[in-house]
Amino acid sequence: MSERFVYHCALRWSDLDAYGHVNNARFLTLYEEARVAMMFAGGRAWGVGSFADGVVIRRHEVDYLRPVDYALGRASAEAAPTVRIELWVDQIKAAYFSVSYELYDGDTLAGTARSLLVPFDLTAQRPRRISPEERAFLLGYAPGLSA
Repeated sequence: MSERFVYHCALRWSDLDAYGHVNNARFLTLYEEARVAMMFAGGRAWGVGSFADGVVIRRHEVDYLRPVDYALGRASAEAAPTVRIELWVDQIKAAYFSVSYELYDGDTLAGTARSLLVPFDLTAQRPRRISPEERAFLLGYAPGLSA
């Protein structure tokens, strides 16, 4: 695998601020949708369902590079306009990992972000270690990292 995960996310009217741009807080929601698609749907397809059992965010870092409009010119009667989010794993430690993102409005880079994630045991209410299966899955989206 060892490549970026690419997710096309539809924009919603509720994503917009008073200026008709995607609200800065909504960028985190768009990044979340892409991350959930990679870890939950992608992980399950790969045979790793444990991320759905508990992962918490420890930190987000976000850089807003340009406004993103709803862009009605890119919409159709069947589909809302979309943004493309590319994400990859850039760090894996024993009990946490980080995911980096690039958000594209068409071909233009509009934002970057990074999230630090901690696997979490929801029953015990405490952090847990990354399993060997989870590590193998994450390495598939971690160019330059090795086991």
